[in-house]
Amino acid sequence: MRVHHLNCISTCPLGGRLMDGRSAHVLERGHLCCHCLLVETSQGLVLVDTGLGLRDVADPRGRLSRFFLGLVSPDFREEMTAARQVERLGFDRADVRHIVLTHLDFDHAGGLDDFPQATVHLLASERDDALRQRSWLDRQRFRPQQWSSRPRWRAYDSTQGESWMGFDCIRQLDGLPPELLLVPLPGHTHGHAGVALQVDGAWRLLAGDAYFFHAEMDPERPRCTPGLRVYQWMMEKDRSARLHNQRRLRALAAHAGDAAPTVFCSHDVTEFERLSGRSARLPAGALLATGR
Repeated sequence: MRVHHLNCISTCPLGGRLMDGRSAHVLERGHLCCHCLLVETSQGLVLVDTGLGLRDVADPRGRLSRFFLGLVSPDFREEMTAARQVERLGFDRADVRHIVLTHLDFDHAGGLDDFPQATVHLLASERDDALRQRSWLDRQRFRPQQWSSRPRWRAYDSTQGESWMGFDCIRQLDGLPPELLLVPLPGHTHGHAGVALQVDGAWRLLAGDAYFFHAEMDPERPRCTPGLRVYQWMMEKDRSARLHNQRRLRALAAHAGDAAPTVFCSHDVTEFERLSGRSARLPAGALLATGR
C-alpha cells in the first residue's frame, strides 16, 4: 500500500496561540488541519476521512451550523477538498472505492457526497448516535445535509473483532485488505474510531479526534493548549473513555523497538507536516514526493 497525506480544509479557530500553540498571538485565528489519508490498495483507492467537501465550500451556510462556522471559520479553498486533491494526484474520483470514517463530525464527513460510488465504513454506534440527534450540540456537529451516502454505509459492531496491540479492532472490513483496521476509540463520540494501516511492515494509526495536540502523546509530560483542552471537553461524549484512550495511545506511541507504531491525530499541524513533508497549507501533489 502507498499512503498520501491530505489536509482537507484547515479550520481557523478563535484563540490563536491558545488553540494551536503556533500562532503569533491569541487575537488572531489559529490554524488546525484536517488530516485525511488516501491509500492505494490492490482493491482500489481508500480514503480515510474526507474533511470538508465541495458542497460545503459552495454552500457553507446551507450545510454547516452557524455556531461552528463562527467558532472554527474553515478556510474554504476548493483545491484543498479531498475530491480536488485526489484529482491532482492523477486519479479519478471514481477510483475511490471505499471511505473509512473515524467519526461523523461535520469536518470529517463533509466530503462523503463527492465520492458517490464509494462504500462508507464506520462503527454502528457512531451511525446510531449521530442519527438520533439528541442534543443541540449533536445537531450542530452531525449534519444530515452531508449524508447522501447513507444507503452505502456499512456499519460494524464495535464489540466484535480481534485485538490489535492491546486494542479491540474490527478486521475484515468488507472489500478491504486485512492490513487496514478500524480500531474503536470512544470518548470524543460514542462510536469514534482510529484507523490503523500496515505499510511496508510498519503500522500507522490515525487516531482521529482521540486527542488534538501532539504533546498530548508525550509519555513523561503530556500537555495540551488551553483552548484545545476546553474544546475537547466541550465536544466529548464520554470523558472517562476519552481520557482512558488517551492514556492507552500514549503507551502505544511510547512502545519501544521497531514495532512501535506511528500515532497521529486529525488536527495537529505539526504532526501533519512531519508526516507529509509539506506545509499544511499546500494540497497534495504540490510536492510530488509527499505520498509516503
